[in-house]
Amino acid sequence: MPRFAACLPFVAAMALVVVASNVLVQFPVHWQVGRLALADILTWGAFTYPFAFLVTDLANRRYGPRAARGIVFVGFVLAVACSMVLPPLLYGAGLITFETTADRLVRIALASGAAFLTAQLLDVGVFNRLRRRSWWRAPVFGSLAGSVVDTAIFFSAAFAPAFAVLGPNDAFALEPAPLAGFLPLETARWVSWAIGDLGVKLGIAVVALIPYRLIAARWAQPVLA
Repeated sequence: MPRFAACLPFVAAMALVVVASNVLVQFPVHWQVGRLALADILTWGAFTYPFAFLVTDLANRRYGPRAARGIVFVGFVLAVACSMVLPPLLYGAGLITFETTADRLVRIALASGAAFLTAQLLDVGVFNRLRRRSWWRAPVFGSLAGSVVDTAIFFSAAFAPAFAVLGPNDAFALEPAPLAGFLPLETARWVSWAIGDLGVKLGIAVVALIPYRLIAARWAQPVLA
C-alpha cells in the first residue's frame, strides 16, 4: 500500500470531481436539439461525474485495488456530505430557484452515497480482473459496468416510489412525460433523467480512454502494494 501522500493527487482529483458534480447537477442543460429539450433529461453534472471512474481506474492502474478502494471511500464521504450541504447553500446564494426539504436531502444523500460506493467498487473489481489483458479493456468494462449500476441505484433510490421508505417522493419526478423527452411513450420523468444520465456516462467512458492512455503511458511500471 503506498503512503497516503503518494495518493494525494488522486484524492484531490476525486474530491474535485465529486464536489463539481454535486454543484452542477443542480443546473439543467438548457439546449434544444430538434424537438428534444435537453433540460428534460440532462444536467451539467452528468458531464463531470463520469470522470470519477477515470480517477478510480488511474489509481488502480498506478497503485492497485487497495489504494483505489481507499480513494473511493473518500469520494463516498464527499458524495454524501455534498448531497446534504450544497443544495441549501446554493439556494441561499440564489443560484438555484428551488429549496430541497430536509427529508428529501437525506434520501438524495443516501441514494448518491450508495450509488457511488457500489459503482466505484464494482469498477475496481472489474478493472482488477481485466488489467492484465489489452490496455483498454479494464478501464472500458470497469467504467461501463460501474456506470450502469450507478445510474440504476441512484435514480431508483432517489425517485422511484418503491424507495419511499428512504424519504418522501418528488412529485415532479413522478409526473408522466414523454420517454427520453420526445418519444410518444410516456413514463415517469425520472426514467428519462436516468436514460440521459446513462447515455452521457457511457459516451464519456469511451472518450476517457484518451486521457487514461496518455497518463498511464507515462508510468513505466505500476506501483503496486
